[in-house]
Amino acid sequence: MPRYTTTLHLLPTLTIVTLLTFATASAQDKNEQTIRAILNRQTIEWNKGNIEGFMKGYWNSDSLLFVGKTGPKYGYRTTLENYRKSYPDTTVMGKLQFTILKVEPLSPNCYFVLGKWQLARTIGDVSGHYTLIFRKIHSEWVIVSDHSS
Repeated sequence: MPRYTTTLHLLPTLTIVTLLTFATASAQDKNEQTIRAILNRQTIEWNKGNIEGFMKGYWNSDSLLFVGKTGPKYGYRTTLENYRKSYPDTTVMGKLQFTILKVEPLSPNCYFVLGKWQLARTIGDVSGHYTLIFRKIHSEWVIVSDHSS
């Protein structure tokens, strides 16, 4: 009889652990959906030729880190100007497609994203890969680090 009593005594603890596990998984799913929606919105804005709209996915901060072929650059304004310089018109911008390979939580407020980017262009297609770090800042998910090659 004590064996059942001990097991029954643990039931509330197991229920709490199970509920917390489901709550955590649900929050992760919601966060991942939000991050995927941001990347989808960026794709839509890029394909409209709207670099400023595309940039809304990034952290508007001097601490934003973008790493490309010329090395690390800091700042939202710097990143925006580099995009404008590298993609001066819709012919060069082409049509963007993201293929998300992995979305992984690093903490409740930080996610890692690995993916592939492709630009279909009349002047020649280009593609590469990216890693992104998303952070939740002031209740909003934003890209704080982008390494694209």
